[in-house]
Amino acid sequence: MTCRARTPMGVVALGVAMWLAPALVEAQAPTAGGTSTNPAKAWTAPRTPDGQPDLQGFWTNTTYVPLQRPKDVTKEFFTKEEVAERIARASAAEDEQTEPGTTADVHYDFTQFGLDRSQGPLALNLRSSLIVDPRDGKLPPMTAEGQKRAAERAEARRRMGGPYDAAENQPLSVRCIIMDRIGPPMLAGAYNNNYQIVQVPGYVMILVEMIHDVRIIPLDGRPHLPQQVRQWTGSYRGHFEGETLVVETTNFNGKGSSTNIHTVGSPPFNNTPISDQYVLTERFTRTGPDTLTYQATVNDPVIWTAPWTVELPWQRDDNYEIFEYACHEDNSMIRNYIVTSRHERANPQGAAR
Repeated sequence: MTCRARTPMGVVALGVAMWLAPALVEAQAPTAGGTSTNPAKAWTAPRTPDGQPDLQGFWTNTTYVPLQRPKDVTKEFFTKEEVAERIARASAAEDEQTEPGTTADVHYDFTQFGLDRSQGPLALNLRSSLIVDPRDGKLPPMTAEGQKRAAERAEARRRMGGPYDAAENQPLSVRCIIMDRIGPPMLAGAYNNNYQIVQVPGYVMILVEMIHDVRIIPLDGRPHLPQQVRQWTGSYRGHFEGETLVVETTNFNGKGSSTNIHTVGSPPFNNTPISDQYVLTERFTRTGPDTLTYQATVNDPVIWTAPWTVELPWQRDDNYEIFEYACHEDNSMIRNYIVTSRHERANPQGAAR
């Protein structure tokens, strides 16, 4: 989890410089499909004992790249120098993200421990958006049904009252029931964007550091769960296509979202409903000794007028160790949220003091 430790900008600049060092840089170039390739540097992953491409290790997908392309940006890729400048600006803003004594600050000062994005390893990404299809880097329009369901969610939130009026008004992630790092799809948040992949014959396991979720993906061709069995993270089945692990996930319970609220550029309130026809197709491909490309395609014809695809690099860091995730032990964070919010409303002029 994250802490409020101040990170001097010199340290950030040094980290960015190291991150952009030639040994870590893999060229990214657009292709017709909107994905990144480097045909000049074809690379074959080592094999597991049963002959599958070896994806094992500790990985991070930490990034400052937003889900959607910003309004003031028209190009698909930045230069390395532009990326370094944007990271430095974002890190500085992140360092001052809350005002001490306010409700927002409770999350950081009372219960969070670990590394912010600016303090942990980053996966190099020159893209201006995680969305690679549509090529404009934006989510496609919603269908009429999708807009209706999004409006119903917004109205339900309005009827519930403010987010700090009651514990039940907090997102499931804040209540530590399920976290968004597991997906669908698996997108980075502000911190704890770390995963461990383990392979055994017939299975791939992905351990998610955030709230220690685990995905156990069968590779034996078994069918998905029966249609009447619905789960928050769905039913996943995988197979290898050459160097790529392909995972198809179905059977979602329809209560989640297809974006990650903690990923910059996601719609407000994560208001991207999913239907019982939601299918997520993910691709994991090793591109070098310490790099992996993750691609995920969302296909939900009930909600979206077209499928959309995200792509981002994962960086391997086998010096990392995944620690136990203590999600605001004793539920102190939600209590502090509510108490601080009530104090702010009762003392609007002097709450911060």
